[in-house]
Amino acid sequence: MNPHRPEELLRLANNFMESRILLSAAELDLFTLLNSGPLSAQEVAVRIGANLRALTVLLDALSAMGLLSKRGETYRCEDSASVLSKDPPHSILPMLLHAAHLWKRWTNLTDVVQGTLVSKDGDRSFRSPEELQAFIEAMHVIAAPRAQEIVAAANPSSAKALLDVGGASGTYTIAFLRAVPEMKATLFDKPEVIEMARERLGKEGMLDRVALVPGDFYQDELPPGHDLAFLSAIIHQNSSAQNLDLLNKVFRSLNSGGRILIRDHVMEPDRIHPRDGAIFAVNMLLGTPGGRTYTFDEIKTGLSRAGFSGIRLLKKGEHMDGLVEAFKP
Repeated sequence: MNPHRPEELLRLANNFMESRILLSAAELDLFTLLNSGPLSAQEVAVRIGANLRALTVLLDALSAMGLLSKRGETYRCEDSASVLSKDPPHSILPMLLHAAHLWKRWTNLTDVVQGTLVSKDGDRSFRSPEELQAFIEAMHVIAAPRAQEIVAAANPSSAKALLDVGGASGTYTIAFLRAVPEMKATLFDKPEVIEMARERLGKEGMLDRVALVPGDFYQDELPPGHDLAFLSAIIHQNSSAQNLDLLNKVFRSLNSGGRILIRDHVMEPDRIHPRDGAIFAVNMLLGTPGGRTYTFDEIKTGLSRAGFSGIRLLKKGEHMDGLVEAFKP
């Protein structure tokens, strides 16, 4: 591989500037405000209670980046950037708000690597309900476009009782229920997340097919009587010991012959492929006490220790869409 040229390395080092501009605009909800029509900096400042000078500098930078259009003294959201507002049904604004939450973690990377700071928060530890809401909505935005593909790869047609562990607002539960009309499901997550799932499942008209069970899989047993268990984007936030404890709980929740499906980054033995997984491991380093991304052999070892057999990699993936299956004898 050719070495990076100095100007490319400097560009990489300075990428944080445009990223921070974008994230601040998202936190201030500027794209929603300017998606409905042009406003002057003065008008925006009044509406959001901002410092006029600072806001003007930010709006000009957003315009230079092509996210806003500036005409005279007014600014408006570019059509191509409207997904950054709250308006469209497939808005990616929740993902940006979650990224802004992660920004605070990532500023500590040097200290964590030097050993002067230890990550203590779990991946789902949030300082406010707003941060939790942003995270759950971001996960839905990420999962919704690929859920059908994941479910198709899983081939769940023979399953009648799904357990969605840490199922968030129900994105994958919905995809499984659509794929198998006779299936029933149990969605297990923390109480505050269960209420978000209740709202989404209600809108989809699926509440009569889903049991919503509040709990904490670190402390509580999982509901029994299922023939399919789905762990989506869970194992990366855990240490190996935590994953073994969780896999034991899943094993007990399944009927004999039941199947577990794990969706996550599945790393190659070199631990640098897929690239997204190697970078995401840093996110777990900063956000969890023991989380990381795992190779297939590491996942297989945990499943075997929990009693599962018939373990295989169903699907490789570049973007946390690897899929591993195993069976309870």
